[in-house]
Amino acid sequence: MKKKLALALAIVLLIAAIVGYSFYRKIYQPNVPESASILIPTGTDFQGLIKIIEPHVNNVNSFIWVAEKKNYPNKIRAGKFRILEGMNNETLVDHLRGGKQETVTLTFNNQDSFEKLAGRVASQIEADSIALLNAFLDADFLSNNGFDRQTAIAMYIPNSYDFYWNTDAVKFRDKMLTEYNRFWTTERIANAKEQNLTPLQAATLASIVQKETAVVAERKTVAGLYLNRLHDFWPLQADPTIIFALKQTYGQDKEYKRVLSKDLTIDSPYNTYANFGLPPGPIGMPDISSIEAVLQPEQHEYYYMCASVEKIGYHKFANSLSEHNINAAAYQKWVSQQGIKR
Repeated sequence: MKKKLALALAIVLLIAAIVGYSFYRKIYQPNVPESASILIPTGTDFQGLIKIIEPHVNNVNSFIWVAEKKNYPNKIRAGKFRILEGMNNETLVDHLRGGKQETVTLTFNNQDSFEKLAGRVASQIEADSIALLNAFLDADFLSNNGFDRQTAIAMYIPNSYDFYWNTDAVKFRDKMLTEYNRFWTTERIANAKEQNLTPLQAATLASIVQKETAVVAERKTVAGLYLNRLHDFWPLQADPTIIFALKQTYGQDKEYKRVLSKDLTIDSPYNTYANFGLPPGPIGMPDISSIEAVLQPEQHEYYYMCASVEKIGYHKFANSLSEHNINAAAYQKWVSQQGIKR
């Protein structure tokens, strides 16, 4: 009898050890074969989460068992999470349930329109482009913060910013307002005032400078030229504003490599040949170098510029019309030789 009891006890203990070891393996055995970043969209249910997790674990069933024991199906958090090689199920579930996200470094450069900005941002965070576009152009937001549809693009300073991947459209927009206010320091506002400009006017002029030259080293010279014209009550006569007006009238998809004489009569507030002063708002999104060029322009007596035919991408500057006409004639001859008609 004693032998039978001992044998039974041994069997029970063995079974308990096997069960215990099975539980231990489910909980503590490494289950993540390699480090990776995973995206969990807002509103993901447990079945959807399993589909996301399965490619990143050795044994999805053991993960499910631990997740259910720890009530994770009712506490799923959205975001971008970094999971590390060698994580066991307990650590993995605690990490995901805790909501400690990895940030996304979101970058955008000088976008021409809100549509392009929305598309660029939507490719980097969860918010979709339509939601972003609606947030950008929300009438109450614009009026409450001193913007309108023409000036609001100046609020978005091209740079790199850290966001959580599941940031929604409104939170992205609001963060950009914070960054805009942070950018416009007391010193920068004072520099704009020295040029008789508000921050929005400085951004508008900077957008023209940006379109006029891709050469960063030239931007302070170009800014100084346009400021000379503004301060002496000349029309800006900036070809990029004509191209902007043409695209507004005839479609954004059209390309214009050459501004023709007939284009200078286009009926638009952005026609800086027909209208004095600055246009109603930026013609694009100026980057920081263009804004700084306007705030700290080169001091000179240039009033004219023309694309250089000797140094492509650069400009020739002049302070007299006669000198400018020589430069312009050389450029027009070169353009005709290239067969550029539009």
